[in-house]
Parts: sequence; C-alpha cells; structure tokens
Amino acid sequence: MKFPLFGKDEEDNPAPSDEQYAELPEDSAVMRMKVMVEKLDGLPSVDKIMRKVREGNIVIASIRDLKEANTEELKHCISRMKTACMNINGDIAGAGEEWIIITPSSAGIYREAALPSEPKSESE
Repeated sequence: MKFPLFGKDEEDNPAPSDEQYAELPEDSAVMRMKVMVEKLDGLPSVDKIMRKVREGNIVIASIRDLKEANTEELKHCISRMKTACMNINGDIAGAGEEWIIITPSSAGIYREAALPSEPKSESE
C-alpha cells in the first residue's frame, strides 16, 4: 500500500517495536515549581525571599507596607534582589504599585513590547 502524500510503501516504515519506546518517569518524581506569596518588610526578608527563588520557586512579594514606612530601605532591598537575580540568571519585575515578582532562571517574566504610538491625525 502506498501513501499518496509520501509515495512510500508501508513496508518501508515498519511499526515501532516495544524496545524503541522510552519509559517516562512518574509524575511524583517530577519536581513542580511553586508560586509563593511573601511580604517584603526589610533586609532580613530579602534573604528569605531569595533563598526561596534559588530553590526554584516563583515569589510574589508585597511591598506596600515597606513603601509606606521607608522608601529608602525599599530601594535598597530591591537593589539587593536585582543583584541576586542577575547572579542566578533570574528575573524581577514590578506588578503594579504594591507587588514585585521574582523568578528563578527556569522561569521568566513576559514583558509586552511597547507598541509604537500611532501618529495622531490632524482631525483629532
């Protein structure tokens, strides 16, 4: 029998035997990435957050309280996290005014490309 698209006989492509299949690991053996919610309330929490990211987890951190209390400390904390992310090839981004997202190297943060603004017509 010929395959009309490929023009080959069925005998040319025998069915694979059981020996040609690989056994996949069970789902329980696969490590799953976790998303954790934390509160950034100072320099000690930076170490705790970055430890979780180094373990392969994604951390969403609330910065609202620290932003209201001490913006200089918040800037210092974010600077330390940016440096740590660069060292592990991770990613960090703000999500609104009250949250930041920190990811390990196995995950990334999608940033929508800014579309060029369309020129306004003279009628607007």
